[in-house]
Amino acid sequence: MKNTAVSKNEKQTTLTSPVNRRRSFDLKRDILPHVLAVILFLAITAAYVSPILFDNKSLVQNDILQSKGGSKEIQDYRDKYGKEPLWTNSMFSGMPAYLITTRFPGDLSYIFHNALTLGLPAVAANIFLTLVCAYILFVVMGMSTWLAIAGSFAMTFTSYNLVILAAGHNTKSIAIAYIPLALAGLLYAFRKSNRHLWLGAALFTFGLAMHIRSNHMQITYYLLLLVVIFGIVQFIDAIKNKWLPDFLKRVVVLGICAIIAAGVSFGRLYTTAEYTKYSIRGKSELKAPNSGTNQSTGLDRDYAFNWSYGVGETMTLLVPNFYGGASVGSLSKSSETAKAMLQNGIPEAQVEEYLKSFPLYWGDQPGTSGPVYVGAIVCFLFVLGLFVVEKRLRYWLLAGTILSILLSWGKNFPAFNYFMFDYFPAYNKFRAVSMTLVIAQITMPLLGIFALYRFLYKGDVKDSQKKLWYAAGITGGICLLVFLFAGMASFANPSDEQTLQQAWLINAVRADRAGMMRGDAIRSLIFIALAAGALYFYLRNKLAVTSTVLIIAFLILIDLWSVDKRYLNNDDFQTNLTETHFEPTPADQSILQDKDLSYRVLNLGDPFNEARTSYFHKSIGGYHGAKLRRYADIIEQHIAQNNIKVLNMLNTRYLITGNQQQPVQRNPQALGNAWFVQKIRTVNSPDEELAALKDFDPVTEAVVDISKFPVKQTQFSAAGSTVTLTNYEPNDLVYNVNASQDGLVVFSEIYYPEGWQAYLDGKPVEHIRANYVLRAMQIPAGKHTVEFKFEPASYSLGNTGSLISSILMLLIIIGGVVYAVKSEKKEELKESAR
Repeated sequence: MKNTAVSKNEKQTTLTSPVNRRRSFDLKRDILPHVLAVILFLAITAAYVSPILFDNKSLVQNDILQSKGGSKEIQDYRDKYGKEPLWTNSMFSGMPAYLITTRFPGDLSYIFHNALTLGLPAVAANIFLTLVCAYILFVVMGMSTWLAIAGSFAMTFTSYNLVILAAGHNTKSIAIAYIPLALAGLLYAFRKSNRHLWLGAALFTFGLAMHIRSNHMQITYYLLLLVVIFGIVQFIDAIKNKWLPDFLKRVVVLGICAIIAAGVSFGRLYTTAEYTKYSIRGKSELKAPNSGTNQSTGLDRDYAFNWSYGVGETMTLLVPNFYGGASVGSLSKSSETAKAMLQNGIPEAQVEEYLKSFPLYWGDQPGTSGPVYVGAIVCFLFVLGLFVVEKRLRYWLLAGTILSILLSWGKNFPAFNYFMFDYFPAYNKFRAVSMTLVIAQITMPLLGIFALYRFLYKGDVKDSQKKLWYAAGITGGICLLVFLFAGMASFANPSDEQTLQQAWLINAVRADRAGMMRGDAIRSLIFIALAAGALYFYLRNKLAVTSTVLIIAFLILIDLWSVDKRYLNNDDFQTNLTETHFEPTPADQSILQDKDLSYRVLNLGDPFNEARTSYFHKSIGGYHGAKLRRYADIIEQHIAQNNIKVLNMLNTRYLITGNQQQPVQRNPQALGNAWFVQKIRTVNSPDEELAALKDFDPVTEAVVDISKFPVKQTQFSAAGSTVTLTNYEPNDLVYNVNASQDGLVVFSEIYYPEGWQAYLDGKPVEHIRANYVLRAMQIPAGKHTVEFKFEPASYSLGNTGSLISSILMLLIIIGGVVYAVKSEKKEELKESAR
């Protein structure tokens, strides 16, 4: 093999792909391999999730079940009226539906998503989509069909992708799936010609639009970090090699494309941005304890960094069971734990049952469903890439990987991460920083597969063999060291004494953790040796290129697949899952006998981490990562402290106790849908407003922050006045009011300033906030109709923006393709004329 020299004027092109000479179109050569690749992806997807496709089963996904519970009222309204309610009262006493489920008809990207996923059911669609988008990325980079397939295996079956599917994080999975598609357009646009620029711009617009529509801003933020690093590397090279004008041209074009791509989801982004200000992701109005100043503009730091990857835990990228795998896992009958239990007189049948669920994880996170494992072979190829890949691509992907790892350490590397949290734009809006390893699971396979390409097609035999041994020695050597020195680790989980209790059992479990580490270290070493061996035999002319790629692709798939099956396998699928989960309990059936239009229910089991109650009732609790901040304050400082007065003002009529003898308890003190009060207790700050709820009487008084809502009258007579809810829709509430004299009505509905409009006898009127989270309104004497409608301008404006941007996206795609085809024909004519 000869070392291929690259001329200076070709440097820009070689960042992303080899320079291919133009060839005439051939259906068998240019189309058929891709069709066969898609068929292969379908077959592999079907093999992994066969219970879904062939056995009519569903994956047990906690977050999906919670989502179905929380979105039930929204879906029912949608089915009944054919439009969006935009608000639901089924979770946390009421909240916008934007981050639960909301459709934007102006966003046409759903058509393309349905086409790309071939109508496959969820989970199957996620896996297939990731395979296809990763494949497109590697094809765009100039990889052969089998190299692209190998790359798609590496990106798709990294363990985190399957772990999040098992947990039900489907939107996160979709967001990750579309990252390669956006990167494909970015890389293609930075190749040499204008044809590449405009075709790449079209692909970038499409890929980014599809990514953003998944509405997982945290993953989008990480993609943005990766793009920024790419831009920095390109900028430095542009200055160094004097192609800055061309660089700026591409930046401007892609910047415009990014705006249009975001515009396709403008409705979703605009409403989300509006809501974020009032959610726990926005700035708190309360003063920080002992400081007298407002708290941070984002999440609480401790909350955000609670799930921080351990520094040593980074080794799971190479050795999956380095820290025990998942928080709860199964052990074999030959394990030390099984032997110890039998020796201590526990019956064999009980031992078999106990072995199905043991605390195996011993890392720094509070818990985990599984490690982030990118693959032993991918790690090996990644290190190889540090020796053989062109500098710009190498620096970009290495920098992205390092940043990903540093950010994932969170509180375990406070000097860096606390600075990022406090000062880096928008970084404090996101939690679970271990998620930043999503960047690494993109960058490592990308560099690894490109390293494989360079090794097979561009390397000098003698030089390649030396670099091969370097990469194999580093990664394989680490695995060997882990195996030899595993006994030096403590394997201790802080909760061992509490969960395992017996010293002999603790020692046995820790011995099994050590065995798991050693076993996976040897396992990774074997895979590295096999991949390195295949490349060595290629250098010795014992294997052809295609055979070598096939072997490595197969090894990558087996390596990752076998680890994935630890965390998502056929045992995780069930029949009639939704029907079983949402089977009404005797408590539900009892409460549903009450046909009043609206009242609330508190499930005493785990009210703020479950949305099953929301499937049947208007719940005080719920399950959501971005609840309203004021409501979160109420939960923390009052509901969690058993302040029954707050529950009464929220119209909590029923309590689900979990007691079989008395599953439901009625609260006779619930104040109903609305009531007249006798006086206003004035306060001057949110802190005073929240504190006043500790000793107020919600029946007779309303607490109002007059710094935000000035009032002229504070004393009223409620005698003889009544108010009754006569019509209920989640976004439209109608009350009949009979006021004996001017008065103040408090409504047991959540105050939200962006969209709720009050009407008195059909005319718009102002309403105020009372009792920290509720609505209140002054009513003149007489009989009246009061109506509250949720009519957010952000939705209609956002939907229009989405429609316009969708049309622009289509024009860019069509224009890019047409320009590329015409340019290619012109170049062919020029060549034929020579």
